[in-house]
This record gives sequence, C-alpha cells and structure tokens, in this order.
Amino acid sequence: MVSPEPNGDAQAEAMSAMLFPMLFLIGMMVLLMFFPGFRDALATGSGTFIEPVLPFHEQYFVPTVFILGSSIMIVNTIIRSFFMDPLRQAHYSHRSRQIGQKSREARIARDTATAEKMTKLQAEMLPEQMAMQAAMMKPMMFTMIFIIGIFSWMAISVENFRVEYVSAPWSESWSFDNKILWIFPAWIATYISMSAPLGRIVDRHIKLFRYKTHPLVVSGETIPEPLLYLLEENRNTGSNNNSSRRNQRKRAGPRKTGNAENIVTRKSGNLHVSPPMPGTTCKSCHSDMIYRIPSGKLRCETCRFEWR
Repeated sequence: MVSPEPNGDAQAEAMSAMLFPMLFLIGMMVLLMFFPGFRDALATGSGTFIEPVLPFHEQYFVPTVFILGSSIMIVNTIIRSFFMDPLRQAHYSHRSRQIGQKSREARIARDTATAEKMTKLQAEMLPEQMAMQAAMMKPMMFTMIFIIGIFSWMAISVENFRVEYVSAPWSESWSFDNKILWIFPAWIATYISMSAPLGRIVDRHIKLFRYKTHPLVVSGETIPEPLLYLLEENRNTGSNNNSSRRNQRKRAGPRKTGNAENIVTRKSGNLHVSPPMPGTTCKSCHSDMIYRIPSGKLRCETCRFEWR
C-alpha cells in the first residue's frame, strides 16, 4: 500500500489557528512594554474588585496571594477544559510515547526502515500537534487581561506593603525583592508555589470527570487511528525483511555469516601427519633429525630449515 504524503491542508489550518493567539500575546507584550499606563489602568481596575473582596490584603500578604493565585488557577483550568478534549489529548500523548519508544529501539538496533517509518509517523502527526497547541493557547486570550491586571495590582501592593519580607519554610525573612533565577521576584515564586499544586489537583479532577462522562467512554466506542495503514505497512515490511534475512543465512552458510557457533576450531594436540621417508636428511645441515609439521613441510630439528 502506498501511503499518502502528509496533509498540507491540515497543517495550514493548524498554523492559521495558532496565528491569532500568538499575535494577541505579542500585542499584549508590546502594550505592556511601551505603554506603562495601560498596565496601571489594569491594576487600578483589578484593585476595584479585589480590595472589597479581600479587606485584609494590606495586613496578610500570603493569604492574599494564595486566594488570588488559586482563583486564577481554577478559572484558567476550567476555561481551558472547554477548549481541550482530554481523551484526544491522552490519545495523542500515548501515540507520541509509543512512536518515540519505537524510534529509540530502531536506532539502537540500527533498523533504518523502522526508523524512517517512525519519522514519517511523527511528520503525519505534526498537524494534530499544532492543532492541540492552538487549542491550549486560545484560553489565554480570555484570561491574559485578567491575569496581567491581577499581577500588576499585586506588584503595586508589594511596593506599599507594611513589611518587606515574607516568612517561608526555607527562610524566616524572605525579601520581596529577592530574585529567583535572576528574573522573577520572590513574591511571584510565592504565588507559584502556593497556587500551582491546587491547580494541578483541580485539573486532575476535571479530567477524571470528563473521562467518565465522555461520549466515547459512555458508548464504549474506540478512537479511530488514521495512521494505522503506516503501521500495517511497517509490519509487512518487517516480516519480509526477516524472511529475506533468514533465506540469506541459509544460502550463505556458517562460514559466510561468521557465526561462531558453526565454526569448528581445532584444539591443541597431536595431529595425524605422515612421517618423513627413511634416510631423509636436511638440505642445509645434512642432519637426519627430520620431522613433518602440520602444514605438510619437512623441518630440521637442528637448524629449523623447512622444505617440501
């Protein structure tokens, strides 16, 4: 079976789906870099809603960061779940791991045919990967403005907070101005360390719920594999290669294949060779101490001269 080339239309559609979210993120970065007033306006607007809800934000920084970070993570996870199909994502991840494992095994075994098949499979799956990445970036267009506003408000609150440090398990007085990896301030690291675990827990439970209620799971149907023909062709090619190698070994025999088990090596010991004729003397020293070596030549025991 002749396999078709990678679908260029699907790849173009995936690229176009990723283009708009990327342009939106780039535009937001340009606005924040060249127009600081835009960031201040977002911070002011966020503070209008946050400060009445969290009246203790001026006294307790860590609970404020925990509540805001957890809220952002939960909302972002819920919105992302509407754009992503968890069963499709799990199916793609499983296929990618299997192809990667087969590709590594083929490289170790120096099986170029299988390695080329796995490379072709990865090329065929590229449009699907790009489409999933585009689906993951779409929620950021809805949440990016709110996240930037909340972070801007927290940055201003840190500057006006009553103390300049926070107590952490690894430091009693961890300054807000400390840099993590020379880039991130300490208060952002505090936000990540407190909100990321809760976000993972929420994301896990949402995925489990959607797995149980997914139409494919409820109906008991299986996910179709559009690239199955490549695997079938790979199996047929592999069986043909194995049979051809077996036929070559049969025709070549043990000496040509270099199989050590079939090569018979002579061990040390006396070999049956005919003795020299009576009265034979050495042509060099005329000694009568003559014997025949395994190669069939005559050798003088006195001067070690050899002849036939």
